[in-house]
Amino acid sequence: MKARSLCLRNLNQRTGHHNRSFLRHISSPPPPNPTIASLLAYPQTFESRDNSPVTINGFVRSVRKQKTIAFAAIGDGTTVEPLQAVLTPAQADSLATGTSIQLTGAWKPSPQGKKQSHELQVEQLKVLSETESSTYPLQKKYHTQEYLRTIPHLRSRTPFNSLLLRLRSHSIARLTSFFAGREFIQTHPPIITSSDCEGAGEVFTLTTETLHPAQSLSLCNSSDMVDGTDSDGSFFRAPKYLTVSSQLHLEALAQSVGRVWTLSPTFRAEKSDTSRHLSEFYMLETELSFVDSLDPIMTLAEDMIRDLVRSLYDSRVGQELLSAKRTGETGLEDLASAPGKALQSRWKGLLDGPWPRITYTEAINRLQEAVRDKGVSFNSPPTWNAGLQAEHERFIADDVGKGSPVYVTDYPRGLKAFYMSPSACESSCWGSQPAPGPTAACFDLLMPEVCEVIGGSLREHRLAELLDSMRSRGLIKTERSPDAGGSSSPTPASSSLSDEDLGNLKWYVDLRRWSSVPHGGFGLGFDRLLGYLAGVGNIREVVPFPRWVGRCDC
Repeated sequence: MKARSLCLRNLNQRTGHHNRSFLRHISSPPPPNPTIASLLAYPQTFESRDNSPVTINGFVRSVRKQKTIAFAAIGDGTTVEPLQAVLTPAQADSLATGTSIQLTGAWKPSPQGKKQSHELQVEQLKVLSETESSTYPLQKKYHTQEYLRTIPHLRSRTPFNSLLLRLRSHSIARLTSFFAGREFIQTHPPIITSSDCEGAGEVFTLTTETLHPAQSLSLCNSSDMVDGTDSDGSFFRAPKYLTVSSQLHLEALAQSVGRVWTLSPTFRAEKSDTSRHLSEFYMLETELSFVDSLDPIMTLAEDMIRDLVRSLYDSRVGQELLSAKRTGETGLEDLASAPGKALQSRWKGLLDGPWPRITYTEAINRLQEAVRDKGVSFNSPPTWNAGLQAEHERFIADDVGKGSPVYVTDYPRGLKAFYMSPSACESSCWGSQPAPGPTAACFDLLMPEVCEVIGGSLREHRLAELLDSMRSRGLIKTERSPDAGGSSSPTPASSSLSDEDLGNLKWYVDLRRWSSVPHGGFGLGFDRLLGYLAGVGNIREVVPFPRWVGRCDC
């Protein structure tokens, strides 16, 4: 056995280098055709040597023909910059804007004075699919964002819209890494829910189409039926909705594994036709157990955004955002004249400046002082116990943040959801101005121009206090005391509550009944943040297929 081991060891020593090379060869697939972004970023790496050709795939953006030579600008969605391909006039005859092609040729240095250092000298051309050039909607000309919204299935082929797709992908990857590094568990909460988390009533209700008689007969024979039919004729035997927030479900999961986060679709039937609202959008939501103040939650949100912005500086996506040509952008005044410079200043404000924290009460006082002492006028007068309007939020972001985001904390309890914990102190917890009424331990993060981007709070983890909050908002049916002879006076004991009294929130109450812990979290409007980072004034541009009131085209 020793002799055999020695023999094998000697064989490995003599052939080890070749074996390692062979194993590398068989374990690594051959590299795919390079992307245009890779070619332009590392031109010398792909420079053709020993007659080794380069093959690319993409779409024709434009063709320029001369007597003895032709040039085509080719894009494949990996960069805003096109690749210049040099062709013969005969090769270019079959090309038009929008044609999908495969090109093979020599990757050579361009003549001096050219914009790109290298160009593809085409030897072989294969048309993958022709296009009707006369009707192709994306001709080489200026297109307004309003026009591009009418063709959402095609607009991602434009350079800037494909850049927004890459920004979304980069951001998701970076955020995933951020939370993984802090031991958060990524989860996938349900989209179909039984309750309206926010209590605003702006939900989409699920329905099913009318069944074929044969299907109806089969369904009636099912054991799922009650007296031969659903209790209300619906698929789930009770009304169900598209989620407006994953928070309630995240609370349940956070009490199992400590820290959770999700990035999932959210739906709101709010008929707001503005540049800040969509009917379907993505929310990044987190929930942390064992926190009893807002500080760690706000610090987490701040660290998360700063980390994402830092990653943009070092990425191809970020550099292209700073230099990309924009078409028809409206709604962001600071980007109107010099978008690259203004966008870099915006990122710098997120990274360098402090993020002030003021209470809602202090914010109202600042607004009222601006009206009284500075002659500022608002369409909605700022008053305590009234919601902050967009015009108020913009003023606070500019006046307090001065280019940086601003946290506004401790809103009046009546303005916020039932699940929020009361503030630790009824006077201002972050400042010196006392609140005239009860407040909730909550916060909104306001960014310049786009206003609210994040909302968060501590959750009421105590059973009795949660039930009191639900009662005050009419979320619990009036219980009758068993010994009151039919009296309708509320019964404070939770043990007297029936499943019917608690309705669809029974499971949520159960979380408090069986050993809850202090916890809190926040929700980030992911699409709003992307629009702010990209310098895009309308949220509909950063969503590939936007849906808003009156529009759901494909």
